[in-house]
Amino acid sequence: MGKPTGFIEYLRELPVDRSPIERLRDWKEFHHHMEEKKLRQQGARCMDCGVPFCHTGALLSGMASGCPIHNLIPEWNDLIFRGLWREALERLHKTNNFPDFTGRVCPAPCEGSCVLGIHSPPVTIKNIEYAIIEKGWEEGWVAPAPPKVRTNKKVAVVGSGPAGLCAAAQLNKAGHWVTVFEREDRPGGLLMYGIPNMKLDKKEVVLRRLKLLEQEGISFVCKTEVGVNYSAKDMMESFDAVILCTGATKPRDLPIEGRNLKGVHFAMDFLSANTKALLDGKQNGSFISAAGKDVVVIGGGDTGTDCVGTAMRHGCRSLLQIEILPKPPLERAGDNPWPEWPKVYRLDYGQEEAAATFGADPRLYLTTVKKFISDDHGQVKELLTVQVKWEKNEKGAWVPKEVPGSEQARPAQLVLLAMGFLGPEQPLLEQLGLERDPRTNIKAEFEKYTTSLDRVFAAGDCRRGQSLVVWAFNEGRGAARECDRYLMGTTDLP
Repeated sequence: MGKPTGFIEYLRELPVDRSPIERLRDWKEFHHHMEEKKLRQQGARCMDCGVPFCHTGALLSGMASGCPIHNLIPEWNDLIFRGLWREALERLHKTNNFPDFTGRVCPAPCEGSCVLGIHSPPVTIKNIEYAIIEKGWEEGWVAPAPPKVRTNKKVAVVGSGPAGLCAAAQLNKAGHWVTVFEREDRPGGLLMYGIPNMKLDKKEVVLRRLKLLEQEGISFVCKTEVGVNYSAKDMMESFDAVILCTGATKPRDLPIEGRNLKGVHFAMDFLSANTKALLDGKQNGSFISAAGKDVVVIGGGDTGTDCVGTAMRHGCRSLLQIEILPKPPLERAGDNPWPEWPKVYRLDYGQEEAAATFGADPRLYLTTVKKFISDDHGQVKELLTVQVKWEKNEKGAWVPKEVPGSEQARPAQLVLLAMGFLGPEQPLLEQLGLERDPRTNIKAEFEKYTTSLDRVFAAGDCRRGQSLVVWAFNEGRGAARECDRYLMGTTDLP
């Protein structure tokens, strides 16, 4: 590395965020940029560590350790330290089609496995990635690069989320004609309608990438749900190969008393309708509003946090986030060693905003909901919670047990279920007659992506189950590689 002692000389430093109270007034991204001098210092913190675990992309204890797309992190950290921004962008784009997305929404498993993180705060990898790609856009280095030669092979990609976009981009580079089918009115999938604008700006970030992909020759066909208003049979007859990237969009429900009351919604219905109204400029009741309501979010993951941030911007009266798991420790526990993803307590942006408004972190740990309680009009007015403790059952598995006498009624006129997803929606898979695994995901071997139907590949959450955007990138790129190999007999795609 260009600065062997950089990790000793410089402390970890991140750009300052807009204050929680200020950013609640709008839907703009909340991160500020960092000046170049400080970015170069942060790049200098990257050690000459010998074995850079940051880009291993392994699964340890069921969670990502290192970058799943194997970003060449030490290389572009060093290039930033040297002030070679364009070269850094070239290295970044070798492994990552859309660093403008991961630089904003990825939880950065690379930082969790950074060797420096064994004894000191890790390198600010995610922020440096974000800075590189934004510099590239500002300088005009990110420009359309359509393939010079076309193969005249036609590929359909079903779903325009992170896996679908990566698959489409890579297949287009290989010279194939790619058509992406999307059932929503805009392409982008999870990136467009699943992640709120304050985390990932749609007009300034997502749409600029989609426009570039169109300029490179990719066709997007929206308002088209394959298997509904465009038959799977017609698709199979019209294309030489198909890649399914439909995501895992079947939400986990909470089938308890009062579930059918008005005011109890799935998180994605809440988030997607809000973003659609924002993009359409129709903030006039065309979405589920939290304004003036006592809001309860059930679920503690990223989707739950996004519900918190969105409800706060609506102007909710109060907010509570219920989490069945215990509160994480402030530092790594003994059974969570490096380079595993550090399961530690974090105050994410939504909880930070709620704490700034209401005085405390809104999360309530070791708690579950027993029933929803109605008013006289079939509208939820409160819910009954109970504390739990985790104990091993007769098979040795940890299960939650109710704590007697801990029931408590809590006000709620809006309840958002953010408890994860159970797999892909099944109608299209049934039409195609695809084999599925025990979790109802499309059965296709990792790194091969071939399904039980010839010419059909699967990638992303519909194959592996609910996961990170960066894992969807890994799968979309891999499926494109194997699809290209199938079409041409060989492939140059990585």
